[in-house]
Amino acid sequence: MIKGGTGGSNTITGLRYEANVDLAVFLNQQSGYSVNKTKVYYNKKLVARLFKKHELYVFLADNHVDWTKHLSKKLLPDNCIYVIVNNTAFILEVKHQEIAGSVDEKLQTCDFKKKQYTKLFSELNYKVEYCYILDDWFKNEKYKDVLDYIISVGCKYYFGYIPLEEFGLPVPSTNNNDKAIIHSYEI
Repeated sequence: MIKGGTGGSNTITGLRYEANVDLAVFLNQQSGYSVNKTKVYYNKKLVARLFKKHELYVFLADNHVDWTKHLSKKLLPDNCIYVIVNNTAFILEVKHQEIAGSVDEKLQTCDFKKKQYTKLFSELNYKVEYCYILDDWFKNEKYKDVLDYIISVGCKYYFGYIPLEEFGLPVPSTNNNDKAIIHSYEI
């Protein structure tokens, strides 16, 4: 694993995330956050849009993007969160494993998928980041090469952690006197 590479968790700038929890439900449970359908609010200000699987293609159609002009086959993200302040769509693939299996090879597809999503969002002029949210299974030394590869192709991974600050999302304050600094825009 690349020294200093993406990986661990830092509860000051993000939130622990369990692989079996829906991201919309999870965000709704965080102080200051609320999710209404696909819109994510923090302190009643729109900060992001959230899409799972086919919801992404409804959003694209609503924005007059014909996905078939960019891809030959639909990609169905576990989660896609478009963060307004930095104009970036973060594709979040959640991978949970208890025994060796096909997930091992799926981790090696991030470069291709990031390029496909980049094409898909090109008409909207969104930047794209491709991230894995991994459980502790993948901390095993046998994943060193694949984790190094993920970083080497410009993708990221986190162990059970969603890096809100790195994504440009506000981090709920643990001190009631402090308010998270955010920017919001209506889309």
